[in-house]
Amino acid sequence: MEAIESHILAQRFEGKCSLDAISTLMKRAGMRFSSVGSVSQILASIGEKLPNVLENKGDTMTLVFADDEVFAKSQPILITVDPISSAILRIEHVDQRTADKWSDHFGDILNHGFFPRLVTSDAGTAIVSAHNETLPETAWQLDTFHGIAHRLGDWDRRLEKSAYTAIEAANDRENTLASAKSDSVINKRLNLCFETDKKVVQAIDLYDDFHYLYQHLIHQLNTFDSSGKLRQPEQAKENIEIILDLMESLDHKTISKKVVSIKKTLSNLLTYFDDAAIALKNCQKLTKNDDALCALILAWQWHKTVIKSKVTSRKHKAIEQEKLHLELAALFIGDTEKQAELKEAIYAELDQIIQASSMVECINSILRPYLNTSKNHVTQAFLNTFMFYHNHRRYHSGKRKGKTPMEILTAKEQKEDWITLLFKEIKPLSLAA
Repeated sequence: MEAIESHILAQRFEGKCSLDAISTLMKRAGMRFSSVGSVSQILASIGEKLPNVLENKGDTMTLVFADDEVFAKSQPILITVDPISSAILRIEHVDQRTADKWSDHFGDILNHGFFPRLVTSDAGTAIVSAHNETLPETAWQLDTFHGIAHRLGDWDRRLEKSAYTAIEAANDRENTLASAKSDSVINKRLNLCFETDKKVVQAIDLYDDFHYLYQHLIHQLNTFDSSGKLRQPEQAKENIEIILDLMESLDHKTISKKVVSIKKTLSNLLTYFDDAAIALKNCQKLTKNDDALCALILAWQWHKTVIKSKVTSRKHKAIEQEKLHLELAALFIGDTEKQAELKEAIYAELDQIIQASSMVECINSILRPYLNTSKNHVTQAFLNTFMFYHNHRRYHSGKRKGKTPMEILTAKEQKEDWITLLFKEIKPLSLAA
């Protein structure tokens, strides 16, 4: 029976197969328990024996809580992740996303031996209320993506599109003017051209002004300046406030509303600079070569841009800049092997700086195919198994390549695959039952 269960688990999670597909494959192979109902029941029985919160079997572990809500259609799923290791600390299917639900969610994680040095999330009312009630002494970092880039980045794209639309409308007006015959029609269409040209100028000016301010605002969120020095949070905050005031002066009602809401959360937007100061001190202990350190810091900052960029041209520029600064660091150090070791150590220290809960978005992208193949029908039993799979699966690419989230979290080698470990987890429970 264990061989059948292993086959089903491998197909479901490693193959991302739907229950129908697993059933078909098993029938073709002449395997028992191959009906969709049997496959579903086996997966459910396994998931029901697994917890929905990670167990810390050692001393209390202090780390970052990255929190967010994922939806399977209208069904909310609460997730807390350690963004450094990417380990899921708790994943919970709830009927509604209230402050009480989030408070219980946090409380259970605390009871299992994990304590946050920082909480990062969006400004959702329920999450923030639960944080204030359950973790009042823990610093909160407003997700900089949701706090700034998501709110204003959309408007940057909208205004650019509006400018191009206005230009196309002006070109159309000019074409209709060329076909006019009588003086009255010419005058009428000429006036329309003047009006359209005026709208083009207004649309282009609005986009240019907003885009300029938006780019400078995003720049202020960079942890380090262009010389590799730690940006001063007080100065960054002052600059952001000035930029937001200038955005309000553009006299665009909706953008002004966004700006007002951002101003209200500004005090929690730059919390990450506290961790940045600590990370920088740790980096300075790794090398006395300030030039090499600055080059590696800038390489790391460009590497973060590579990860975050969705625009191809910006990603390519970031890749080239990271490569350039790594080459500069190698010149300053003069030893390729030492440069590689120092780079890895510096990157690891700087990765402790958390600005956003984007790791939950990464988990969502991993979880989403399973939700899609199950037509968004989600159960806690499935989520329990998914959490175990994710925490013990081995990465095949990226900076965590060759490691599992649990290995990174615990700094202990994982010698067995996730399915073997899963059966070791549930077998004692089966015997007890």
